Amino acid sequence: MNALIALVRKDLVLYFADRRALVMSIVAPILIAAFFGTLFGNSDSKPAHIEVAVTDLDQSEVSKQIVAALRTDSTFTIVDTSEAKATELVKSGKVPAAVVLPAGFGDQAGRALFGAGAKPEVVLRYDPSQSMALQVVRGLLAQHVMQNVTRSAFSGASPVFADLRERALQDPSMPEDRKRELSTMFDSIAKVQNSAASASPSATASSSGGGFAIPYATREEEAGARPERKYNSFSHSFVGMGVQFVLLMGVDIGIALLAMRRLGLWKRLRAAPLSRGTLLASRIVSCALIALFSMAVIFAAGIAVFGVRIDGSAFGFVGVLIAFALMTAGFGLLIAALGKTPEATRGLAILVTLLLVMLGGAWVPSFIFPQWLQEISFFVPTRWAVDGLDAMTWRGLPFDAALAPIAVLLGFAAVFTVLAIARFSWEE
Repeated sequence: MNALIALVRKDLVLYFADRRALVMSIVAPILIAAFFGTLFGNSDSKPAHIEVAVTDLDQSEVSKQIVAALRTDSTFTIVDTSEAKATELVKSGKVPAAVVLPAGFGDQAGRALFGAGAKPEVVLRYDPSQSMALQVVRGLLAQHVMQNVTRSAFSGASPVFADLRERALQDPSMPEDRKRELSTMFDSIAKVQNSAASASPSATASSSGGGFAIPYATREEEAGARPERKYNSFSHSFVGMGVQFVLLMGVDIGIALLAMRRLGLWKRLRAAPLSRGTLLASRIVSCALIALFSMAVIFAAGIAVFGVRIDGSAFGFVGVLIAFALMTAGFGLLIAALGKTPEATRGLAILVTLLLVMLGGAWVPSFIFPQWLQEISFFVPTRWAVDGLDAMTWRGLPFDAALAPIAVLLGFAAVFTVLAIARFSWEE
């Protein structure tokens, strides 16, 4: 028993002796739990608006009211633009959805509300990687269309009832007593319309009732690289998981540097005619090559087994991979420079890596982040890596779309490397 107690005491003393490792083992789960609690909890932070591109080809009073209602909805941020530009915004991932109200929408929707004509077709183009946003846009669009079309149909200026009355009274197959009943009904509705016209806007709006048909049809289109192809969810998952585990590989290389320092290997290498810069540069190059090889194998497996495709620029795809590999090498070296011991560094590195991956949108789509968190994510290198690889794979964008991610990743790589070289200590 004494031997058992002594061994347990020894393990506890060693664990609590490294205060940095102890703190990180406690702080890491607290911060990650706080992240997800902020993301999915009932926080008081301002929710993120869903950007929706809207094209009004009708320009009728009804369509203008619908666009105005969407604009005042706190869920949306409306971008008025042409149909071609709206499609391009969705395809590039800048907005999750685009709504196109066709010409003649106002007139056709009013009649379709009572089943007296064909339904106009509203085109809803969406980003297939943001299906959650599509559900929100679809539901709120139906709400605003029903409210405004019904309000317009029951207004005194609407020609819908006059048209329906004229059709009914001129129908030779309808009995005369039925025509008289319909005439009386339309006269009563006309009186209600005339009295509602002088009422307040809120009273007029409340006159919309239920029991009507949805006055439009929806044609939903994926805005992917090629319309004939369905969105492959493996494309984004391979991007996200590739970024995560290659970053963790960079962390392991950084921790291996600390282990080598503890064993005195770096002192022996420095005894050779090698400069400090040469030694650190060798670790950066080797880490970058390993990262590039790992990403290449990951995507090769995705292409061969899961149907992942590089629908964009192949040169852009390779450029983003190289920039991300260099950033990973700089990140791993910085972790080694900041770490005091391998144990403490591992906890810190895992925490930082998980936060980078989460903020980059590899786990959770960035569009569901609170607004302030979405803005912060653009200062995270993983966000640019994920967006750049998405653009070159399933989004099918040209080489120009890879330039910004490549530049940002190379900038982070340079900053990480300079800080690492300045802070690296050769002795523990």
